[in-house]
Amino acid sequence: MPHIKNTLFRHRIIDKCIRNKYKPFPSKADLRRACEEELFGSEDRSNICDSTIEKDLFAMRQEYDAPIKYSKLHKGYFYEDPEFTINDVPLNESDLDAVKFAANTLLQFKDVEMFREFGNAIDKIVDRVTLSTNSKHPLELNEFVQFETAFSVGGGEFLPDLLQAIQKSVAVYFEYENFNSNTVKPRKVCPLLLKEYRNRWYLISYDLIKDRITTYALERMRKLELSEEKVVKPHHFNPKDFFRYSIGISTNESEFERVLFTANDVASKYLQTQPLHHSQCIVKQNELFTTFELEVFVSEELIRSILSFGGEITVLEPASLKEKIEARVKMMVGNYGIGD
Repeated sequence: MPHIKNTLFRHRIIDKCIRNKYKPFPSKADLRRACEEELFGSEDRSNICDSTIEKDLFAMRQEYDAPIKYSKLHKGYFYEDPEFTINDVPLNESDLDAVKFAANTLLQFKDVEMFREFGNAIDKIVDRVTLSTNSKHPLELNEFVQFETAFSVGGGEFLPDLLQAIQKSVAVYFEYENFNSNTVKPRKVCPLLLKEYRNRWYLISYDLIKDRITTYALERMRKLELSEEKVVKPHHFNPKDFFRYSIGISTNESEFERVLFTANDVASKYLQTQPLHHSQCIVKQNELFTTFELEVFVSEELIRSILSFGGEITVLEPASLKEKIEARVKMMVGNYGIGD
């Protein structure tokens, strides 16, 4: 099984490399390096040889009908059909066995501190694999079971380079698309932290031009380049505490605020099972309402989270948050012409 597992995983890694539009036409050496790094955590080329990559490319053409071609001009590989990916090819029995092997391995480490926060994700993977391998018709499983689907918006291809830049404390350059002004401008930053929020990746960085800590969405980055220039990280930045009072990705240079709100019986039950923030606690409760307290920054994510409950939540404090909620409600009323 380990040999088969590694072969199938290499095929996936090679597929991802060939489809990477930001690093097109990977050479044999590039593919070998990527497989070494992802499977063995190194690039010393002691585990995979060139002939292995050649056999993998041949097998992908035979087993998946992968339209792999070699460009003499660019000295690298590409798909003749740019839309092709082996991810669209149905998994066969060997694929499912390999995935089950990996899922069961993950399951053994679910309660280890390093993976504890990913416990739900691991359970979901194991559930999906278990259902698939025990179904008489695994390809028809979606007719009977529907899993929540998270859509990727891109940017994940920058993760390895950004992580390397954080570890080495070097500056990176990229172009960034601003949604508000519809402009693309160059950026030079010192990467500090990578954070995922609602299936999007963000880079928290010290912007060397703006001279302040700034957050950038990875899917809006273009032409990322690592430099050799060493940079000094802000001494006051602490990745463990940076988002302590945040809901979502927004932070605030001012102090956190004490937020009080009441929720009706139904909403309070949802909030007790899915808190808005780790600081959430109950300060008062009766048969009709529950009063909750948070210690958070007042942010756009907080406002939207409260509004998602409609009239089931009433903000009590602070006054500034009440005013913002009232302004949004009036805007909503106006949008529907109520009271005209």
